[in-house]
Amino acid sequence: MSDWVGVALFLVVGVIFGAGGLLMSLLIQPRSKNKFKLETYECGVPTEGSSWVRFKTQYFTYALMFVIFDVEVIYLYPWAVSFEDLGFAGLVKMFIFIFILVLGLWYAWKEGALEWR
Repeated sequence: MSDWVGVALFLVVGVIFGAGGLLMSLLIQPRSKNKFKLETYECGVPTEGSSWVRFKTQYFTYALMFVIFDVEVIYLYPWAVSFEDLGFAGLVKMFIFIFILVLGLWYAWKEGALEWR
């Protein structure tokens, strides 16, 4: 039971910390509203035309693909360092991990997510 007291205390402190930050921002935020606060901010330069421009989702797709394979490299490095200690089971697990990522890359390629249109 004493192990759960630490977990409960950590949870309570985390909730208080999060709620306290939200409450403090509500208490100290400036409340004056004017036409300048409602404008889109573009580094002090007046906007030309509509500021609500749609971006191509392909930029975000490329960014997500980069993050996925960047995370793969993060997991490959510790595996390579402790390769001898992991043995054959570690090798099989890493091949399964790489297979899942290659399967996702194949799916993205098949759906045309990597084509620049």
